[in-house]
Amino acid sequence: MSTAAIHWIGGPVLRAQVTGPFHVHEAISVGPNALLGEVIQLDGGQLVAQVYEDTTGLKPGDGVKGTGMPLSVPLGPGLLGRILDGLLRPLADESVHFYTPGTVGRRRDRFHFIPTVEKGDKLEKGAFFGQIQRQGLTLRGMVPPRMSGTLESVVSEGEYEESDTVCVIRDASGHRHELSMVHEWPVRRPRPVQQRISPEAPMVTGQRILDTLFPVARGSRAALPGGFGTGKTVLQESLAKWCDADVIVYVGCGERGNEMAEVLDEFPGLEDPRTGRPLMERTVIIANTSNMPVAAREASIYTAITVAEYFRDMGLHVALMADSTSRWAEALREVSGRLGELPGESGYPAYLASRLAEFYERAARVRTLAGEEGSVTIIGAVSPPAGDFSEPVTSHTKRYVRSFWALDRGRAQARFYPAIDPLVSYAEDVDVMARWWQIQGNPDWRDHRQRILALLEQHEKLERMARIVGKDALPDKQQLALLCAELINEGFLYQSSFSSIDRYCSPERQSAMLRLLMHFIDRAEGTLKSGASPEAIGAVSVLRRLRRLGEELAEDDSHEVARIWAAIDRQLSDIEAGGDSDAR
Repeated sequence: MSTAAIHWIGGPVLRAQVTGPFHVHEAISVGPNALLGEVIQLDGGQLVAQVYEDTTGLKPGDGVKGTGMPLSVPLGPGLLGRILDGLLRPLADESVHFYTPGTVGRRRDRFHFIPTVEKGDKLEKGAFFGQIQRQGLTLRGMVPPRMSGTLESVVSEGEYEESDTVCVIRDASGHRHELSMVHEWPVRRPRPVQQRISPEAPMVTGQRILDTLFPVARGSRAALPGGFGTGKTVLQESLAKWCDADVIVYVGCGERGNEMAEVLDEFPGLEDPRTGRPLMERTVIIANTSNMPVAAREASIYTAITVAEYFRDMGLHVALMADSTSRWAEALREVSGRLGELPGESGYPAYLASRLAEFYERAARVRTLAGEEGSVTIIGAVSPPAGDFSEPVTSHTKRYVRSFWALDRGRAQARFYPAIDPLVSYAEDVDVMARWWQIQGNPDWRDHRQRILALLEQHEKLERMARIVGKDALPDKQQLALLCAELINEGFLYQSSFSSIDRYCSPERQSAMLRLLMHFIDRAEGTLKSGASPEAIGAVSVLRRLRRLGEELAEDDSHEVARIWAAIDRQLSDIEAGGDSDAR
């Protein structure tokens, strides 16, 4: 075992004189309490390491021991339903009120294991050897991705702890390996797959402004930037609850302790709309607040994506919510400063962009080693200072994501949620999504989306003009454009997370709402050309029903859709004929 002696320490960073070989990213134990750390630099007979726990009390002369292995975490079915720290130690454990330095968290859960292989079977890398049923999910016992061999023995069906040996394999060189339901994997190393597959379908979120205007493909990546109070955390909670992912991994990276406490209090109380049971049963929460060791904050992002890849390799679709990558970047900046590295823009290290790329590129839709299809979709929140999207973390993040959901402070202050700015946000997978919507029975999705975006852009320009000359001074066509844009905002883009009807909107319901709104806009433009005034069009009673579509149009209510469609035709035809639009 390689050893070293500390000769300098500053916060989470130490330097030590080595006696024996170390390698970069090797996990180490530091001092008398065996604090967990990681080698980050080697310079001749000296190493530089970062420590993932509180270094209070360490002093020059204390020992450092190498493990010979990279920083790794234990992955197993016991992760589901847990609240963990950045090193995957349970935080919400009745038997543990706090961890002393150097503590290694142990999970003692028992699971019903069902073997799916027999003695003599050849098990390749990543192959499944058993099933574990948990809360409606089929989890798998997996051969570690760097191991293969012939099965020598397997336990019978029954209850076992996840760390118990359940099978034994012998590799090609004759070595025996005892396998359990849990195995370790280095957090900074992506788990291998057979191939990466191009996205074909969106990750349905149930939020109309996202699914219709700025969709994110399953296995893709999205950024959620916004200043303080714009609703990042609330929107991520809504996405976690309603998106069509099998497993949710939520990592609170560097957030304030009181905000993280609210999340930890609220998440266990959320109901899973799929099963009616607690959402936590298919969720993993990794909490690393701003008052925890800064180096652990830097590692928590890698821990989270490694956990997500583990469940992906079971053939599951995983959504990773990272809140927020800005705090992670600040941790990089702090550690970089203690290392004496040359600072880049805004003091961030020069390698900020490459670290962001490494993280976001681990999102993918893949064919796993076992031949299953799985995916990891990353949604990373960004907290730009003062809402400045030109700052380094936001600007670099835009280079690596496919969907950009910019939160607007003005909309949030007006209580318009989700407070996503449709003129700043974008999505790059529109072509793929158009094919998917066509299969779902909405071939006009792309045209409707383009019309809405054009109308909202026109609305922004006309609003500025109206503030100068007054709305009544605008030409009739522009007044109607303002009316239609306001209808789109109120009737479609606004969505209440507190409404039992509107908190989730299926793709079918979104299509029905879009068709109704587009039908009204088409008919209103025709009515205006026939000589009617914008005031008369704006006075039709069906407008109230259209503005409240989200609240009043329930799922699969085709009769109500037909009634509103007929009301649009009838009332606008009455105006064209010079009759009373509210007569019926």
